[in-house]
Amino acid sequence: MGLFTKDIKTLDDLFVHTLQDVYYAENQITKALPKMIAKATDPQLKQGFETHLRETEGQIRRLEQVFQMHGHQPKAVDCPAIDGIIKEANETAGEIADAEVLDAALLAAAQAVEHYEITRYGTLIAWAKRLGRSDCASVLQQTLEEEKATDQKLTAMAESKVNQKAA
Repeated sequence: MGLFTKDIKTLDDLFVHTLQDVYYAENQITKALPKMIAKATDPQLKQGFETHLRETEGQIRRLEQVFQMHGHQPKAVDCPAIDGIIKEANETAGEIADAEVLDAALLAAAQAVEHYEITRYGTLIAWAKRLGRSDCASVLQQTLEEEKATDQKLTAMAESKVNQKAA
């Protein structure tokens, strides 16, 4: 069997499987973000997480739209990568007593999530174009742009104050 299910035989199959993977990931992120919001102490970081939670809910709706455009029902498959990133973030956050260091750890975990999503959406866009589905690629591109913008905001927040306070 290997890394992927044996049902993946074509690029189209791989595209759908990866949609299912990122659909699962986005849903897991909507469960993790409220916990991160509750733990964050920096008001700007807390607000950023709240904003991204609303964005993520919109991204899930967009994924559902892409599934439908591509003739599939929205369905999630387990994503060990996002599960691992979230598990690591929870374990690390549970070990940090200093609030400012905790904020830096939460921010870093959020960036790990963003980087994973950026790779997934970039790949899905490339595959959608290869499959002649520029309509799907266009919808996915909206999400990729949001993920990149979130990553840039997190970087700016880390560099301008969160990491400085943690040091």
